[in-house]
Amino acid sequence: MFSAERLKIARYRRKLSGKGLAELAGMTAVTVSKVENGHQPDEDTVVKLVDALAFPREFFFMDNPEVLEAREVSFRSLKKMSAAERNASLAAGTLGISFYEWIEERFNLPQPDLIDLSKERERPDVAARLLRQHWGLGDRPIGNLLKLYEAKGIRVLSLSENTRNVDAYSFWHSDSPYMFLNQQKTAERSNFDSAHELAHLVLHFHVDAATAPTEDAEKQADQFASAFLMPEADIKGTLGHIYSASQIIKAKVRWKTSAMALATRLHHLGMLTEWNYRSIIIELGRRGYRKGEPIGVEREHSIILEKVLRALWSQGLTKSGIADELNIPWVEVETLVFDLAGKLQNPPVGQHLRVVD
Repeated sequence: MFSAERLKIARYRRKLSGKGLAELAGMTAVTVSKVENGHQPDEDTVVKLVDALAFPREFFFMDNPEVLEAREVSFRSLKKMSAAERNASLAAGTLGISFYEWIEERFNLPQPDLIDLSKERERPDVAARLLRQHWGLGDRPIGNLLKLYEAKGIRVLSLSENTRNVDAYSFWHSDSPYMFLNQQKTAERSNFDSAHELAHLVLHFHVDAATAPTEDAEKQADQFASAFLMPEADIKGTLGHIYSASQIIKAKVRWKTSAMALATRLHHLGMLTEWNYRSIIIELGRRGYRKGEPIGVEREHSIILEKVLRALWSQGLTKSGIADELNIPWVEVETLVFDLAGKLQNPPVGQHLRVVD
C-alpha cells in the first residue's frame, strides 16, 4: 500500500509545497492532496511522484514510519525558521530514526547513560557539574565532545541543511536520545550547540517541547552548555587577569568554544568587569568573531558512524547497497553521516564495533 506519510516526508525533504510538487510532477494540486490524505494513487500517479521526488519507488510502499513531530523536538530557532525549513529538518529526523534502527539491527551500540536533571532546571550550572561528575569528567576540558556523547549512548547525526536558521535539535525516541547538528555553523558554534542540546536531553527530560517554557528552557540550556564546556574551576585555575580580546582568542582553543562564548563565561564568573566585557566584545566583533572564528578549531564528526561505515564497507556493502537497503537516496544518508563517505580511507587499526550475533 502506498504510504501517504512517506510521500509527505519525501516532499518535505525536497522543500516542496503540495502545489510545488504538483507542478513538478505534472499533475493537479488536488491529486497530491488526495494522495497525502490517504487516497491510493494509480500507477501513472505513482510513477510521476517517484520521478519528481527522486526517492526509490520502494520507499513509498514501506510501512508508515514513526513521524517526528515538532512538539517532540527542541527547536531553538522556531520563530526564525520557515515552514519548509522546519518540515525538512523534521523529515531528516524521521529518516535518522529509521537509519539508526537499521544500524542497531547490525551492531551493538552503547546504551544511554544520561541522568534526569530536570529538578535542577533552575540551576543549570549545578546540573552541568552533576553530569560531569556522573560521567567522571572532573573539571578538565573535553577532548572530543561527539565521541563522549556517543560513548554515553546519544545517537548523533548531522543536519546538513543549507540554512543558518536551524542550529541543532534533540529529542528522545524509544528511550534513546538523538542529537542533530547543523554543519553550516563554525566548529566552535557546533560544539556549543551540541552542549546546548545535551542540556535539553537532561534538563527537559522527556518534556513535551510544546508545553515547555521556551524562553526559560533556552536560557537554561545556554547556561548549562557554558558551564559544561568551561567549568568554573578550570577557567579560574587556567586564566589570570584578562584584559584584551587577544587573550580571549588565544585561550578559547583550550575549551574549543567561540571567543564570544568564552568572554561571556568570564563575565558571568565575574572575571571581566562590565566595561572590560563590552570593550572585548566590540573588539572581537571588529576582528570578525561575531560572525565566525577566523582562528578556528577542527570540526568533530561522529565516531560511531565512521566505524559503522568502515565495517559495512569491509563486508562488501557499498554506498549504493546501503541506500538500497534503506530505500532512500544515498544523498539522504550522506546528509545524516557528516558527509563521511568521501573522507574515509583505510580503517584505523584496532577500532571496531561489535557486530550483532
